[in-house]
Amino acid sequence: MARRKRLEVPETQFSGGLETKSVFPPKARMPIAEVAGDTAGRAALEEVAREMTTAETEGRVVKKLPLAAIGIQHLVRDRLVIDEAEMEQLKASLAERGQQSPIDVVRDGARYGLISGLRRVLALKALGETEVLALVRRPESASEAYVAMVEENEIRANLSFYERANIAVAAVGLGVYRTPKEAVAELFAHASPAKRSKILKFVVLREAIGRSLRFPAAIPEKLGLALATVIEVDRTVALRLSDALRKSPPEDAAAERRTLERALNAPRAPRRPAGEEIAPGLTFEAKKGRVVLTGPGVDAGFAEAMRAWAVSHAKNAEPSN
Repeated sequence: MARRKRLEVPETQFSGGLETKSVFPPKARMPIAEVAGDTAGRAALEEVAREMTTAETEGRVVKKLPLAAIGIQHLVRDRLVIDEAEMEQLKASLAERGQQSPIDVVRDGARYGLISGLRRVLALKALGETEVLALVRRPESASEAYVAMVEENEIRANLSFYERANIAVAAVGLGVYRTPKEAVAELFAHASPAKRSKILKFVVLREAIGRSLRFPAAIPEKLGLALATVIEVDRTVALRLSDALRKSPPEDAAAERRTLERALNAPRAPRRPAGEEIAPGLTFEAKKGRVVLTGPGVDAGFAEAMRAWAVSHAKNAEPSN
């Protein structure tokens, strides 16, 4: 049997100029697909724009603002004293790593009012910087702005009890709150009841002798609480303290503290008894504008006799025409 020859596809050598074309025409894009694609693209862009607008409105967009446009006195500051050593550490950190946390501001016309971040602003200015990273907030009320400032400092660097009391009193003075108790409850809502109670004690100290103190932020917690308790019992202590501080102004916080401690440890005159027993079972007490008689002897008959005497005494005391 003759062997069959295997058929092979002959190799064709194409010249470099030969152009090949597909036998299948390119797929044409349907007009409706183009419209749908364009619509989807526009919708996505609009969604991004809406998200950016919402984020900016809610104060979630970090902006770079001129330091010169930041008003640090927009709110009454809660911090009375800035520790120099801590400021040096902050400046060193900013110089090495740059600003890591934005400050909080509120738009105030063409400028911005500072809510929180006072130390960062001061440190950047000291370093010669001209811009600051900031979140532009939109607090709904002055109360919300003060709460934001206080909470920022409570988290980053605790204020002294006097500083906490001072901002509560200042907020009442500005009409943000009606009473110091309401201010403390709102500004320090996340603090424990015991901590809020201590702040209110320092409110007593702030209102009694605050104008006479030169270094109030340095008053230790224990000393301040003890002084407030004494002042609540005897207001003359506050008067004596104010006089002593005015006559001999302390040169530093330690001297002021010694003056306060002396007032606390000074012997006080014994309190007079609430009333005088003028007869068995009858106590007499005279107060401004009234006389109080108490005890078992004050029965219905005694009360009627006293009423008759008071009427007669009042008639006899009337001036004649």
